[in-house]
Amino acid sequence: MTPERKTPERRSRKARRTRDTLAQAAFELVLDRGLRNVTVEEIAEAADVDRRTFSRYFPSKEAAALDSLRGDGDRINAALRARPAPEPPLLAYRRAVLDWLADPEAEAWHRRPRIFELLVVAEEEPTLYAVFHHIRVDAQEDSIAIVADRLGVDSRQDIRPAVTVAAGAGALLAAQAAWVRGGRPDALPERVVEAFDALAETAREARAAGAEATEEAAETEATP
Repeated sequence: MTPERKTPERRSRKARRTRDTLAQAAFELVLDRGLRNVTVEEIAEAADVDRRTFSRYFPSKEAAALDSLRGDGDRINAALRARPAPEPPLLAYRRAVLDWLADPEAEAWHRRPRIFELLVVAEEEPTLYAVFHHIRVDAQEDSIAIVADRLGVDSRQDIRPAVTVAAGAGALLAAQAAWVRGGRPDALPERVVEAFDALAETAREARAAGAEATEEAAETEATP
């Protein structure tokens, strides 16, 4: 009787479990002991694997500790894809973020245990924050592609998708920073609304100033 051969699906499930176990071990050790007091070897030992196995999944302890945040960008982008086509892109991005925050199954940051603590540590540790930045950039690249598809344009030729996502992601980043520094783990939705409202107000002021400048220029040209 020959041994049962592992199917690609089984191998994929095993790899996913190993990755998740390593990420959870890194997450807990970093929060319990501090980033600088944790080694890759200790994370691997806590996950019951060797150092080489760790390196197959993550380039650093920072990447492992923050791995659970990668799925949040995917969830926001899924919500963005689902927004009605007629919505202006920046409004669609705002509502996608709010959809993510409101969905209990998505377990946004303010609902998930210890994520607030993790982002506090990320604000304090430059190497952790750098990895967090790369995670955000990866998610934003996908957002740009989604917005370009909504507008029916090529993002390599049309700057609007990148500008839209930069503005929306910037508002989310400002909200996250204010949330972490404010010390209220349940306040993230409030901070997000405040940030996007501030962005909208700034855009209105810029349009008003632009209109006023255009009128003044027209009056100057009309003056003999």
